[in-house]
Amino acid sequence: MNASLLTTALDLAARAVPVLPLRAGKLPFGNCPACTDNACGGRPNMKTAGPCQCPRPCHGWAAATTDPANLQSPAWASMWRQAHAVAYHPGGAGLTVVDLDNADAIAWARQSLPATRTVPTTRGEHWIYLGAMQSANKVRPSVDIKSTMSYARWLGPGTGTMAGLPDVVRALVVKKPSTARSAPLAVTVPAPTGGGECRHRMPAYLERGIAMAEQRITEARSGVHATVYRTFLAVLSAHGRCGCLTDTHVARLFTAAQAKGESPRHCTDAWTNARTALGM
Repeated sequence: MNASLLTTALDLAARAVPVLPLRAGKLPFGNCPACTDNACGGRPNMKTAGPCQCPRPCHGWAAATTDPANLQSPAWASMWRQAHAVAYHPGGAGLTVVDLDNADAIAWARQSLPATRTVPTTRGEHWIYLGAMQSANKVRPSVDIKSTMSYARWLGPGTGTMAGLPDVVRALVVKKPSTARSAPLAVTVPAPTGGGECRHRMPAYLERGIAMAEQRITEARSGVHATVYRTFLAVLSAHGRCGCLTDTHVARLFTAAQAKGESPRHCTDAWTNARTALGM
């Protein structure tokens, strides 16, 4: 067992920082046979997050824990024997890491971001702010945001005083509206049932429902994947069987989800999973 890494993990866990071991290549372990060697695609087990069908979150950021019994359990012992590093879930600790991958990115941060605690990395620096937000990759050239639903390698406590999460960092993940005309979304709407007659009868009811769904997604502060899935499930439950939903309505929901950082694939997966859950 890599005792020094486990000691580091236990120390962080005692300070309420959720941790997990990393294998070679800075990748998380799969904690069950179905996920060994990344067979499931490396995604944490969430209803909308991919093919992993494990009975509990078994790997990636979702497996990060502060429970010393879990960290020292026989189930984790083999992982610590093979571990190359310790990672932590910044969002779970109420933190955001701005990952600056080269000298140009560091120069930009020094000109554009408030000073905060910094940690040297192999190629650049981690700037750590107090406060959690949505994670996103490539918000600028060689700049990633690691916070909720993400993990970062633990490279030491760093230097400097940690500043509160500034709006300028939050703004990095806000997608600017595209001026280009989007291609129509290829979404299959369930066929109408009950002769195609809408039991709601009033178009305003559907419009109100779509507007509320957009607002629910837009206002999500954490757990965006789960919020999108639950919202899609609610919309389909209310309107998916009467034939009222059109591609335009679905495109509005997808647009709201993508504005929160969801990829088109995640949107499609969440929509498909919601339909499957409702037997559509």
